[in-house]
Amino acid sequence: MPNLLADQIDVLAAFTPTELPVISLYLNTQSDDHGRDHFASFIRKEFHTRAKTFAPQSPARASFALDVIRIEKYLATELRSSTNGLALFACAGAENFFEAVQLNAPLEHHEIYVDHRPHLYTLSLVNKQFPRYAAVLADTNSARLFVFGLSTTISEDLVESPKTSRTQMGGWAQARYQRHMQNDHEQHVKEVLEVLDRVVRKEEIEYIVFAGDQVVIPLLEKQLSPFLAAKVIDVLRLDIHAPERQVLETTLAAMRRQDAKDDAEMVERLIGDYRSGGLAVVGVADVLAALSKGQVEEVLLSASLKQFQADDGEQSVPWVESATPSGDATYETIMAQAQQTGAQCRLIEDAALLADVGGIGATLRYRE
Repeated sequence: MPNLLADQIDVLAAFTPTELPVISLYLNTQSDDHGRDHFASFIRKEFHTRAKTFAPQSPARASFALDVIRIEKYLATELRSSTNGLALFACAGAENFFEAVQLNAPLEHHEIYVDHRPHLYTLSLVNKQFPRYAAVLADTNSARLFVFGLSTTISEDLVESPKTSRTQMGGWAQARYQRHMQNDHEQHVKEVLEVLDRVVRKEEIEYIVFAGDQVVIPLLEKQLSPFLAAKVIDVLRLDIHAPERQVLETTLAAMRRQDAKDDAEMVERLIGDYRSGGLAVVGVADVLAALSKGQVEEVLLSASLKQFQADDGEQSVPWVESATPSGDATYETIMAQAQQTGAQCRLIEDAALLADVGGIGATLRYRE
């Protein structure tokens, strides 16, 4: 199964910039202890303030007004009660463009942007912070196999084997019993790994987290195929009966640690290649230049990169603004150019890693 959110981000990044306003609205839709949400006053205030920036009777004002009506209707009739985060993108004047992404993963705060194209920084950050992965929670008789993604359970499988009864024995009988029990445990582990292999291949899983007791973990590791072993990023201690939410939170923390480690290693390789004159560039100007020529393989972009006004010939529009500083023109420009040339974009959450090179770098396919 492909990463559907990543596919949605790619589609949104391919949006052709327009002189009409494109609304990008991010809402934390979590209910409080009384079951109430707290975004109505935010959108009412922001829509009212934005509307006043357009000339009366202008196409931009008309497009914006239609978007507000459609968004308000969507929130009233189509927002699911289970949704914790919502991303909406709308531009009525661009062939009634409207995309909504309801997420189980929460958003930290409300954000609104009105610009030439969708602002995708926050959606991309959610995709990175809540990746899709497999978690295996096992003991010697049973196993629970989960696929998690975007802070929710995508699928769950249960593997159970008959429990071996314990009796008091001695001598050769005890030794035979121990061998029989060991064989049962190994057969159970084999069945667990067969199910895991099928799930990983079907769901196109890139990462696996193991959790279990001190008896089953060595057996799992011993029988791992090279295909599965390459995907295991951590081994944890968890009781087989741990609540599903605890399994999700504990394994997600392991994924976040691995992600931070991967970020650091990728930046280290990038800086090393740049120092040695290899296939790498750093800094906003050089990365944008390389993107424009189709040279870029992957962009590493600091999550704290500040706004940069690219010299791309676009005319400024008075109403282009945002409600928070977290989404910036550089990220949207880079993401759009990367999508057009088949390059990848990776957010680096630790700002210190890329701080000395302007918050951005890229690996190259070739040099001119």
